[in-house]
Amino acid sequence: MAGSSGEQASDYRQILSIGDEAQRLDALNQHLSTRSYVQGYSLSQADVDAFRQFSAPPADLRFLHVVRWFRHVQAVLGGPDQPCVLQASKGRRGQPQWSPPTGTEPCQLRLYNSLTRSKEVFVPQDGRKVTWYCCGPTVYDASHMGHARSYISFDILRRVLRDYFKYDVFYCMNITDIDDKIIKRARQNHLLERYRAKQPQPAQLLEDVRAALQPFSAKLSETADPDKRQLLERMQRAVQLAVEPLARALQATPTSPETSSCAQVLLEEARDLLSEWLDTRFGSEVTDNSIFSELPKFWEEAFHKDMAALNVLPPDVLTRVSEYVPEIVSFVEKIVDNGYGYATNGSVYFDTKKFAASPKHSYGKLVPEAVGDQKALQEGEGDLSISADLLSEKRSPNDFALWKASKPGEPSWPCPWGKGRPGWHIECSAMAGSLLGASMDIHGGGFDLRFPHHDNELAQSEAHFENDCWVRYFLHTGHLTIAGCKMSKSLKNFITIQDALKKHSARQLRLAFLMHAWKDTLDYSSNTMESALQYEKFMNEFFLNVKDILRAPVDVTGQFEKWEKEEVELNRNFYQRKAAVHAALCDNVDTRTALEEMRALVGQCNLYIAARKAARRRPNRALLQSAGLYLTHMLRIFGAIEEDGSMGFPVGGHGTSLDLEATVMPYLQALSEFREGVRRIAREKQVSEVLQLSDALRDDVMPELGVRLEDHEGLPTVVKLVDRDALLAEREEKRRVEEEKRRRKEEAARKRQEQEAAKLAKMRVPAREMFLPELDKYSQFDDSGLPTHDAEGKELSKGQSKKLRKLWEAQERLHQEYLQQLTNGSA
Repeated sequence: MAGSSGEQASDYRQILSIGDEAQRLDALNQHLSTRSYVQGYSLSQADVDAFRQFSAPPADLRFLHVVRWFRHVQAVLGGPDQPCVLQASKGRRGQPQWSPPTGTEPCQLRLYNSLTRSKEVFVPQDGRKVTWYCCGPTVYDASHMGHARSYISFDILRRVLRDYFKYDVFYCMNITDIDDKIIKRARQNHLLERYRAKQPQPAQLLEDVRAALQPFSAKLSETADPDKRQLLERMQRAVQLAVEPLARALQATPTSPETSSCAQVLLEEARDLLSEWLDTRFGSEVTDNSIFSELPKFWEEAFHKDMAALNVLPPDVLTRVSEYVPEIVSFVEKIVDNGYGYATNGSVYFDTKKFAASPKHSYGKLVPEAVGDQKALQEGEGDLSISADLLSEKRSPNDFALWKASKPGEPSWPCPWGKGRPGWHIECSAMAGSLLGASMDIHGGGFDLRFPHHDNELAQSEAHFENDCWVRYFLHTGHLTIAGCKMSKSLKNFITIQDALKKHSARQLRLAFLMHAWKDTLDYSSNTMESALQYEKFMNEFFLNVKDILRAPVDVTGQFEKWEKEEVELNRNFYQRKAAVHAALCDNVDTRTALEEMRALVGQCNLYIAARKAARRRPNRALLQSAGLYLTHMLRIFGAIEEDGSMGFPVGGHGTSLDLEATVMPYLQALSEFREGVRRIAREKQVSEVLQLSDALRDDVMPELGVRLEDHEGLPTVVKLVDRDALLAEREEKRRVEEEKRRRKEEAARKRQEQEAAKLAKMRVPAREMFLPELDKYSQFDDSGLPTHDAEGKELSKGQSKKLRKLWEAQERLHQEYLQQLTNGSA
């Protein structure tokens, strides 16, 4: 296709006018076959105009010349979408068309939302920022493992969202320091201390306790809950057992030291019973608000210490009910103004019927089937707020208190309805609303708070803001049981966080929680903790082994080694496990599956290390270091590693692990190498005493310092820095196992000796004498000692005689063997 530009244009027009696409491309392909696209070839305007008729080169390779022509023009012009301006062609070959890879659909984080009872894709309302409110504790007693269940679980979720998914989390938590339980407990503690200060005489104490037992017995008879009843019965028995000795002592010697001692025992045993009795008589006289603030202040401080001990991150902001009373009053006023609240006798109640009737609102979003459950509703109102008079103030039994008129003996604050105090449910709504506004991304709490507490929170907040989206995602942590049973003081299985930390470390407790789904019931038992201990040990051994490999001296270039198929396979598995961990965390932060995938990765690494060592080949340092650092990173995200630093679990206490390991390991390595040299010489010279001292250094001395030396035949000794207590426990367990093995060996030897002695004693008896002592069975014998008649004088049957003959013959052979041994001198 040559000639002038006009001729070329005419040819192009003729070809492009062909209607059938295949015929058009075939004609163009034939005309272009005569052209060559080499350096120096210049495009004409006709080429450009024709090129613009195509969006892409044909896919059919039969039209090869069309494809080459298209790519050449495209390369010169810079693409089909560029202006029709000719560039000077230098004849360069153009790049082929590039297509992006299809890729795979990325995982999306899904969270189990109690509002829908299903896993929903998590979408924050404001980009990467996440607003989160968590219900905090009511501080009137020591924090227990039920608290740990919620706050460790939410800490894990918060860390994963913040540190893994990289959300900007703003985390708020409250402290409930105004509550019926707090008021009652503070009042009782105050009255009991006042009673103690008066130092009642033993006779007066006995009289008061007997008076207190009467209403207590009535309360016991009315208690239907089996756990509470069991607890009250135990209290009653303990008090009655303490009453009797004091009564006898008063009759015998009223002023003796024994009487005073019995009185002290009774006062201690009856403290709960007396405090309730005193509260009934004098509770209304307690009017100083400071009395009601001392108790929650004490237990709040203890709670924060417990959380720090569990490595739970502090909230970004903490709210106390006592500091937000003005905001609560304003919040309640707005609800009343919106028509969803009403005042009665100084209290303000939420109108559930009016709220539920509104087309904009819905009551009971979380647990609609529980609406109307009067037992649950009354528990939510509090022990001091469920008298018949107070219940009669409500328009509906389902209505709940927003503001409570204070009775004598209760703290109070001024408000438009008279002196009073906040209701339980309104506290979180007002505090969260003050900080997070009309809608938050996440609200969290324990499973047992869903109804009525959180359903009432939702209702009153949406009544205040006149919206239907106060909370976007409601997360509830599962229950905690103790060895399959509900935790209860009556069952003597009530475990405080401090009690738990005396048995296990914060990391071990956290691992136990990580090995269970956060929204399901967790059973705190010896089996659960044993699984956590084994997981910790398994991971720690891997970290120690990898660190030992990394400590082996190597030059700079030696850090990078050629990968064989084993390394390629391990690396492939590594990335598969990382992808599986990511998928698990996207699936409702499934830490249980994530930990199992991490365990599987360690298992594959261990197999690789063992195979390399068996082949006397050095494992690939960089690959194992990558795996170890990844696992460390994930455990740090989960809060199982407390601080930034090197690979693995810290050793030597909080804040000291990095410096400790970096400082002492060179000295330990030098000691290990010196010990290896001494052992080698001692084996060559056969100096057993030196070998014994070397073993003693390994087994007795170094464990006391938190150092484990592992000897391997033909390989250098492995030095591991381990937690001292764990190492000593490990040593004791090893000794226990060895002692048990020794005891079983001795027991087996003793049994063998007894069996041999019994056999020898049996061998000594001649066959003719073996049946003679059995006169209770047989009465007559033949000359060989075989029985012929039973004890009653009846002749034995042929079958019986045959059986006895076989026994006689066996004994005869045994006795002959014995005689032979005597002859040989071996018996």
